[in-house]
Amino acid sequence: MKKIFALAIVVVALASCKKDYTCECTVLGQTVSETYEKTTKDAATDSCNLANTAAALLGGSCSLK
Repeated sequence: MKKIFALAIVVVALASCKKDYTCECTVLGQTVSETYEKTTKDAATDSCNLANTAAALLGGSCSLK
């Protein structure tokens, strides 16, 4: 029984690490959203920060929602 309980905790912990995140960018008055599906928050943050760097060249910005 203890093994099953421990396995259940591991499965829940791993499943909760990946979810959907949305990066919302506003550039030249246009707002665009991109969804990163089933990813970690760190990976989504890195991707959105990269998009923010590109948007900043045109006077825009991006943020993770």
